[in-house]
Amino acid sequence: MTRMPTVFIPHGGGPCFFMDWNPPDEWDRHRQHLQSLPAMLPERPKALVVISGHWEEPAFTVQSNAAPPLLFDYGGFPPHTYELTWPAPGDPVLADRVHDLIRAAGLSAAKDTARGFDHGVFVPLKVAFPDADIPCVQLSLASDLDPARHIALGQALAPLRDEGVLIIGSGNTYHNMGVMMQSMRGGPRGDTAGTEFDAWLTDAVTCPDPDERNRRLARWSEAPGGRDAHPREEHLIPLHVVAGAAGTDIGRKTLEDRVLGAVESAFCFD
Repeated sequence: MTRMPTVFIPHGGGPCFFMDWNPPDEWDRHRQHLQSLPAMLPERPKALVVISGHWEEPAFTVQSNAAPPLLFDYGGFPPHTYELTWPAPGDPVLADRVHDLIRAAGLSAAKDTARGFDHGVFVPLKVAFPDADIPCVQLSLASDLDPARHIALGQALAPLRDEGVLIIGSGNTYHNMGVMMQSMRGGPRGDTAGTEFDAWLTDAVTCPDPDERNRRLARWSEAPGGRDAHPREEHLIPLHVVAGAAGTDIGRKTLEDRVLGAVESAFCFD
């Protein structure tokens, strides 16, 4: 099969694509980007492996059930957002392959036979792949959130790209919830938050030297505005996984949007 790219997508806030907002177009560019994702690919993926900012375990843990349920791991949203469906099948054989690749790289790995898709998976992928007919396996972050370790995880997963598997990192390039919640409640927005860090991150991701790119990403917390953008980095670390899986492929920005008073970006390595 044709080699798949690796992609990082901002997954929005809660079930944001399936509810009303003021202004009503708040999430339109995010939604349009997700809808365009299949057209960005060289062919239909055989399967998806998704690393979400909403699952952490001591060891890299792979979802291995054949029919994952949905985890409505958000609160305070309209009742209908707890009735969403996205019945994509799991893939226990692929889960075994992911587990074996991680172990072969000398990294700790585990399996979870009961885990469902959290909203970092089903919310954006219900937009990108609404038919839910491509097998999907979710993979956890390691709870230490070590950047270099997650780049190494991506490097271990890279062979999947030649097996028709699309590796997706799902998070946010800006995730200071205090700032964003103020905007959500209708507070003054002022300057767009995260612009300094987004400029640094874009420069790092698109660096033409992959080794230097990974070195910069490993030191993300030293970047201008880094800790303001990510008081805790769980929503950024999925980017490190897809950058590691990219190998020598160069990153490019595929979306830059302003939502809830902050800048959010998406990237593709191909």
